[in-house]
Amino acid sequence: MTPSETGDVTVEPSLELDSLFNAVRSRSSELCDALEPDDFLLQSMPDASPPKWHLGHTTWFFETFVLAAADESYVPFDPSYGYLFNSYYESVGARHVRAERGILSRPTLGQIMNYRKHVDARMNDLLASDRDRAKLDFLIELGLQHEQQHQELLLTDIKHAFSRNSLLPAYRDSLKTSDSTPPTDEPWLLFEPGIRDIGHAPSPDGFAFDNESPRHRVFLEPFEIQPRLVTCGEFLEFMADGGYERPEFWLSEGWDRVNRESWTAPLYWNRDGSNWMNFTLGGLRQVDHNAPVTHVSLFEADAYASWAGCRLPFESEWEVACGDREVEGNFYEAERLHPAAATRVAPQQFFGDAWEWTLSSYSPYPGYRQSAGALGEYNGKFMCNQYVLRGGSCVSPRSHLRRSYRNFFPAHVRWQFSGIRLVRQLQA
Repeated sequence: MTPSETGDVTVEPSLELDSLFNAVRSRSSELCDALEPDDFLLQSMPDASPPKWHLGHTTWFFETFVLAAADESYVPFDPSYGYLFNSYYESVGARHVRAERGILSRPTLGQIMNYRKHVDARMNDLLASDRDRAKLDFLIELGLQHEQQHQELLLTDIKHAFSRNSLLPAYRDSLKTSDSTPPTDEPWLLFEPGIRDIGHAPSPDGFAFDNESPRHRVFLEPFEIQPRLVTCGEFLEFMADGGYERPEFWLSEGWDRVNRESWTAPLYWNRDGSNWMNFTLGGLRQVDHNAPVTHVSLFEADAYASWAGCRLPFESEWEVACGDREVEGNFYEAERLHPAAATRVAPQQFFGDAWEWTLSSYSPYPGYRQSAGALGEYNGKFMCNQYVLRGGSCVSPRSHLRRSYRNFFPAHVRWQFSGIRLVRQLQA
């Protein structure tokens, strides 16, 4: 899911598959080094999962979809794990209730780590063998991409869990905040009307999930897109102008959510006297006015855009504007873990600050065909009542990000590192 704020191991695409496998698998364990044994069972809401479950589920994925596919005689490490760690693969079998993953005190953390060691050893045997590369290598890379997704989720989930603790513990106390500088006043990026191609362009070395294909044509009206994300300071101006109290800026469902759940600020923000404080993976910090605002829902992003006289981008506009930019990333937020992280919002930055809400409903591209078998459930079954986000966040592994990547969440979700980029519509 980069050197990110997580100080991710830089996994270069040129690495051999066995090295890539071991680097990604080791990274999951490294992310847990900052946790105490009591933390591994925390589940603060149904959408989140305990760290121990993430470790078990990603291991079950390799065991079920790679090792068993490579050897019909493969015997699972523990047959009961198929029920405990299946996430949503209906065609694989029954599974434990998602909202109750936090009650699974057994298997123990030690047993889960032994499970990982067992599967890793068998996977390394497979990687060293004369395997059917055409059949298995894609499945192995799919498993690694899947594990990187869960590395990101592990951090977003533990942040939410710690935020519910009145002690407000830090995931990592050593996270430091550098002095930030205001974003530069870069001109907005102008795009003329025309037909453009978007979607994954197949290449020998390029991985993509099936929902990123096929590449297809779109027609875009003229637009200007902000070269950076909206900052906390700018969002504070929206709040000071009664943004959470003025229904004219809000979608109807969003306004209902504001009133029902008493939203007055982004998730993790709380007022301390005259100051706004932000709970981060490094503990409670004062809101950095120059940092990108994160942990806002689509409803909040859309309301801010309306207040600013703009709108959110469609995913096609975002991808065209992104162009051929490299996945570099600020990995910015105050809780960033990467020691070389930038100290300001970079101009024309499209990766690694926050997942950026778009106005595009998550639906199949023209010509999309869902993959066959259990793995076909991965993306296709969720193509309803979700919105697309682009760009990757400060907790996304860098090697996991790419121009065509489509993340997706319901409009009300705020626990993800989600932010705002603005678009101005121009007359054709």
